[in-house]
Amino acid sequence: MSDGRAVAGPDGALRCPWALSTPDYVTYHDEEWGRPVHGDDALFERLSLEAFQSGLSWITILRRREGFRAAFAGFEIAKVATFTDADKDRLLADVGIIRNRAKIEATMANARALAGWTPGDLDDLIWSHAPDPAARPAPKTLADVPAVTPESTALSKALKKRGLRFVGPTTAYALMQACGLVDDHLASCVARSAD
Repeated sequence: MSDGRAVAGPDGALRCPWALSTPDYVTYHDEEWGRPVHGDDALFERLSLEAFQSGLSWITILRRREGFRAAFAGFEIAKVATFTDADKDRLLADVGIIRNRAKIEATMANARALAGWTPGDLDDLIWSHAPDPAARPAPKTLADVPAVTPESTALSKALKKRGLRFVGPTTAYALMQACGLVDDHLASCVARSAD
């Protein structure tokens, strides 16, 4: 059992311990998590998936990501903003996604809200909450990684003020981790120094 420190994977490289439970996680950890993500549609996808993840394990979402992309028109804000009640019914019947009515309705409502923003506003808003990396020491164990920060609380408030739903401080922080606003790979993790 891990003490929260980096653990050697099948290739001998040290990784964050959460990354080693499945091959899907290893790939996600090594190639995506913590890498900078830009673009309104790309960030809308990540924000939506983090909201769907609330109360579930991330692997549940990761394994359904292609189903989510197909169901939500590739998370193109302009397309999802036009979804109707018929689309909602279709989504509620789609076994390829998490069929949670409140989360589906929030994703549709968020797209409608974002469709009224100036292109680039979502990217700018999210990235304006990235903390100074020099002010954050690299975590040595999982116990050093917060679930909520002042920046994620501020981001949550800013998104809610602009009309978005299912964007609490914990979801906002998970978004910040996944999209590279913070680097929460452990200090000895091979992915921390990855390009």
